[in-house]
Parts: sequence; structure tokens; C-alpha cells
Amino acid sequence: MTTGTLVLMPNALDLGAAEVDLREVLPLGVIRRAAALCHWAAEDARSARGFLKRVAAVEPLALPLQQIAIAELPRPRKGSREAVPAAAWHALLEPALGGADLGLISEAGLPAVADPGAALVRQAHAAGVPVLALPGPSSLLLALAASGLDGQSFAFVGYLPQEAGARAARLKELEALSRRLRQTQLLIETPYRNAALLEAMLAHLAPATELTVSCGLTLAGGWSRTDSVAGWRAAPVAMPDRWPAVFGLAAA
Repeated sequence: MTTGTLVLMPNALDLGAAEVDLREVLPLGVIRRAAALCHWAAEDARSARGFLKRVAAVEPLALPLQQIAIAELPRPRKGSREAVPAAAWHALLEPALGGADLGLISEAGLPAVADPGAALVRQAHAAGVPVLALPGPSSLLLALAASGLDGQSFAFVGYLPQEAGARAARLKELEALSRRLRQTQLLIETPYRNAALLEAMLAHLAPATELTVSCGLTLAGGWSRTDSVAGWRAAPVAMPDRWPAVFGLAAA
């Protein structure tokens, strides 16, 4: 039997903010592809339904929303360091293995990029299920493009430790790595910790290190700024605690 395709469906970047018109951030062809899918895997079923409601406002869904199957991605047991078994990811592929296309969606941006859905993509390859990535916004690449920092050599390092001492040590480590490899380092934080991360970067990075922040990408009022750490210290900004942000550094 011919398998279906795992379709990596991009989402808007407005999670936690006022919704933008979906047509402003996703190509019409992508919206139509979303409307045609009847099987989904998602971080959160409720937010996936919200996305499909927005799709339906542009393009009629193939089935009534309540008839569309949405399975949530498996999560490790709370407090457990054990990885989710491969069988749990494989089970999500049943619609595709049965011949139906399966959509994978993140809560924001491109699925499987800084996102747990990467494990499902890996399992799809192992199971011989074709994978199709559709075009849409990626906060990491938009921030890098807007930064003016080196886009030829960069690394996404995710979240920093929350404990102040460990966070400071990690920032120093990333700064040294950036200097040695001449490489841009990109990182993110939970929105309500945006201000704390920026404060730590200004406190522990060298004055000449370049620091970039992109906040509220694709949202009305969103912004990007790149300056030396010394420049940021001289002209600080107030970071919103609800909008997601991408931070980057490049050591001189």
C-alpha cells in the first residue's frame, strides 16, 4: 500500500498575542493544503483546532472540525529523564502508514525546528513515510536575517540555565565559542523571562560583543535591534513579557 505523506505545516508566530491575518504570514497554497488534511499530530490539540478555525475562515475544511483527528505528541513522564519510546512516535504515523496524509504542526512557526516534532519526523524517515516541509515563518531565521550578524555560520543553542551562576557561565562559554569559531549564537527564552535574559547578557558579555534581539516577529509593533553590548547598556529597552523573542550574540 502506498503511504501518505507527513506534511510539516507552518504556523503563525502570534501565540499569546493578538492574532494576525493568516494570509499575511502563510502562502495561500499552504493554507489550502492545511484545509485538505484530516489527520494531524500536534503539541496541543486545542491550539491545533484554533489554527484550523483560522484556516477555515480562508478555505473550507475537508471535514467538519469535530471530525478531524488530532493526536497530541507524546511527552516524557513528569520528572522522568527517559526518552519517549520510539513505538509511541511510530503510533502517531498510523494514518500515513494507512495511506492518508498527516499534518504535523507546532504551536508557532515551523514544526520540528526547536520543537519536539523532530522526533516524529525522524520516525517517519525510519518508517519510509515521505516528509514534505511547507514554507512558512521561522522566528530563528527571520531574527538572523534581520540581525546583520553572520548568517554563513551560526548555531541555535536553545534555552540557557535559569540559575544565575550557571546562566552567566553559559553566556561566557557561548561568547568564547562565537569568538573562536566566528559564529553567531542564537538563543530563546520563555517570554516572561525575556527581561531577565537581556539583563544577564548585558551584565556578563564583553562591551564589544554584538547583541541582537528580535521581538514580536510578524506582529504589529514587532522589532529587531542589533548593537554592541556597550550600546545596549547606554540605551536599554524594556522587554515585553508576553511576546516571544530571539536573542543572538557575535563576539568581536
